Amino acid sequence: MEATGRTVLCACSAFCLLFILTEVSSELIHIDPSVSHITEGDSVFLSVKTNFSPDKADIQGTWFHTGMSGTNTRMLVTFTKTNEICNMKHCDQLVFNNSTFSLEIKNLNRKDEGDYHLSINIKYDNKPGDIEKEEKTVRVTVDVPVSNPAIEKSPSYAVIEDKANVTWTCSVENGTRVMFKWFRDNVALGPSDRYHYSQDNSTLLISPVRKEDKGSYHCVASNPVTRGQHSRAVELNVYYGPYNLEVNSVQGLRTGEVFTINPGELVFFECQADSNPPNSYVWISKTRNATQIVTEGPRLEVRSYRLAQAEEYLCRAFNNVTQKQDEAQFTLVVASLGTVLMSIYNKPFSEQKRPHRSGHEDATEDFGIYEFVSIPGKTESTQASCRSLARLESIQDMHTTIYDVIRHVPETPSHSLLK
Repeated sequence: MEATGRTVLCACSAFCLLFILTEVSSELIHIDPSVSHITEGDSVFLSVKTNFSPDKADIQGTWFHTGMSGTNTRMLVTFTKTNEICNMKHCDQLVFNNSTFSLEIKNLNRKDEGDYHLSINIKYDNKPGDIEKEEKTVRVTVDVPVSNPAIEKSPSYAVIEDKANVTWTCSVENGTRVMFKWFRDNVALGPSDRYHYSQDNSTLLISPVRKEDKGSYHCVASNPVTRGQHSRAVELNVYYGPYNLEVNSVQGLRTGEVFTINPGELVFFECQADSNPPNSYVWISKTRNATQIVTEGPRLEVRSYRLAQAEEYLCRAFNNVTQKQDEAQFTLVVASLGTVLMSIYNKPFSEQKRPHRSGHEDATEDFGIYEFVSIPGKTESTQASCRSLARLESIQDMHTTIYDVIRHVPETPSHSLLK
């Protein structure tokens, strides 16, 4: 029924009130569902529910179909309560229920998708001169199921980071209104300044390729009638590095770039960096401004009895594919760790009680000298170990010695492993 309004005026001695009473009626017909996604070759049933009694009214109605483009409207069925006439071209495909006005369309193809429109004129028995018109529309889409997607990568070989782009393509032989998604290592790819997608996501361009793009890629294709179909996985190999070069040892005592080892101790150093393919490593020693290659490979073996008081070393990592290299340098000091630690614990009480400072200041004063400077003196090492290094007259000379050793490490990395 249509909404109606009645105005009631109430007069009172003191004031006047105006009431507006509105009757709101529900829709007369309802079609379920409002949108249908159908697989090609299947049927759709457009169920009609009425909110009035058809037995107490005359009915005249028509089902129409309009294509997705909005043109080419065709009449399917016209009906009354007692009769129905279907379009002769489509009778074999239609099943009309005269009591509920519902319509079934069988064996749908792509031409059958679009808007299905029901128009009904209703003349109530108790209102002979009153005719109400009700119209409803439902959209039906018809899709071809999606076949398994195929994935391709261009170029097909491994690439060097920051020097190449990679294009991924996902395609299907069958399917309509296909949607694509991309995954790396089974994680959906999010937006990125380096990721460029085609309008339907079937193509992904990565420009430029970086280290983090390395991994296993696959695509997923779907449409309204097909759940996600997964492609095979394809590896993207990216050459990169070296990154995060480090020199480590489980022996000796380390502060910053200085390692202290005991006299006579055999020490092993490991040089590691993140790189693909693995790096080539060389170890270089520097003594009195002379440099020489000690060994090749990620591991260095040092026998302390062959060293002077302090010696500088450098590990150089080189990636033969990316043509990039990195270096890490350190100073190796031979000193009795027992003597050095004894000197720390025997600092004057007044120095131990001085205001404590944080950060690199403490590290410089407490460890920069005490842990890495050999105690001078040939026959009085025992006495020296019981005194504070801060009292030694030669403290400035020892500090200068360490500084000079570090300072003479080459400032500019070489461009060749053998230089």
